Amino acid sequence: MAEITHDAAAVQNWLQTPLGSALMRQEARVVEQAFDGLFGERCLQMGLWGDSRAFLRHARTQRTSLIAENGAAGKPSVLGELHRLPIASDSIDIVLLPHTLDYSDRPHAILREVQRVLRSDGHLVVLGLRPGGLWGLRRLIPGAGLPPGADHLISDRRLRDWLELLDMHIHGVTRYFFRWPLPGDRGGGSRRWEQRGQRWWPELSACYMLTAQKRFSTLTPVRPVWRTKAKVVTGVASPSTRVSRIRFEPNH
Repeated sequence: MAEITHDAAAVQNWLQTPLGSALMRQEARVVEQAFDGLFGERCLQMGLWGDSRAFLRHARTQRTSLIAENGAAGKPSVLGELHRLPIASDSIDIVLLPHTLDYSDRPHAILREVQRVLRSDGHLVVLGLRPGGLWGLRRLIPGAGLPPGADHLISDRRLRDWLELLDMHIHGVTRYFFRWPLPGDRGGGSRRWEQRGQRWWPELSACYMLTAQKRFSTLTPVRPVWRTKAKVVTGVASPSTRVSRIRFEPNH
């Protein structure tokens, strides 16, 4: 078992605060809605965020697994590097990234691995912290109780552009969690408040959920050039021959 880092432990401690617990409850609801109607054999969560079963218990697949770079506050199925997954290509039906990109300085490599391991027509669900919105004002709020170490925030618009470069079809973006980033459990927290926020002031949300689907293709796409706007790419690469010898074990 890998040693738990201080940062990972700090994040898990933050998720047990009133604000963090409220966020986890809201995210469990939006992930449950995203998983509704998604079926298949395997669902993979990349990265720990709260309890290891907080989101995977809502999956409708036959098997669920979690891979993480440490074992903080959970029991991942696999310990490994998220930008070099020990998983066979075209073997996963659903991938969940719960704030994984918010804590990674290699988001492009992680997304390429997601595209590689997803089966044709496989689904991707991403949870992310928004650089803007109420929490974008965090530097102006004394004592703001934000998740520690989230230093690589990516807007949902930019993430959409990156995924389109990987030939992923974007299904939609849901913005959620309309609270001030205060340590105490203050402000509106009801489902009605969330519904009002999503309808009337989505730009003020703290987080977003993006859902996408891998397009059907028998060829490996050309490695994309990461720009804000996609450019037309010509030519195709040879089919991939990369095969993993590590077996994928389910969680129980």
